[in-house]
Amino acid sequence: MKQSENILDVAALKPDYLGFIFYERSPRNFSGEIPDIDPTIKKTGVFVDEEIDFVLEKVIKHKFRAIQLHGKESAEYCKKLRSELSNKSSVELIKVFSVKETFNFEEFKAYEGIVDFFLFDTQGKNKGGNGITFNWDLLKAYPSATPFFLSGGIGEDELQKIAELYTYFEKSNKSHLLYGVDVNSKFELEAGLKDANTLKIFKDKLGLETHI
Repeated sequence: MKQSENILDVAALKPDYLGFIFYERSPRNFSGEIPDIDPTIKKTGVFVDEEIDFVLEKVIKHKFRAIQLHGKESAEYCKKLRSELSNKSSVELIKVFSVKETFNFEEFKAYEGIVDFFLFDTQGKNKGGNGITFNWDLLKAYPSATPFFLSGGIGEDELQKIAELYTYFEKSNKSHLLYGVDVNSKFELEAGLKDANTLKIFKDKLGLETHI
């Protein structure tokens, strides 16, 4: 999110999370002030290999309740950030992993017990917002107890596939692992400007298909 009026329009849909990117190379890079929104919405700061002090500064300034790490942040970095965050407030920590044709689940073992959630996005030329999906069947071999967000090129055309994946986890008594769906580029009129109407349609249909 970037523009105040658009932020308010999307916040009116009561999403669980609302993201703000702090990465100068992104066309969605956020600057300025976030307008007052429903406090039940978790304002989320998105960072890419940033200094911890910079992250903490933004957490305090914008009262973020979640942090999404979209770079090559190590488990040690996450552990240090977790320690610093615990001294300030209760902030969820989300670590992003990029997926292409295959994925080595050993990659995130070091992060277990440190972060609250994983997020699986499609590996592409950009740090997110590539508008393409990866092979979600890979997640059927998900070995972790850490809940995850599904991301990467998700739009209305993916609703049926989301429902099928959710049903797979539900039948395995693991529906809690597919914690949420992260949407972005397929709902944009331009970088950082979301179409609130199409988002509402998607959100309503997603609620009918799953419990996410």
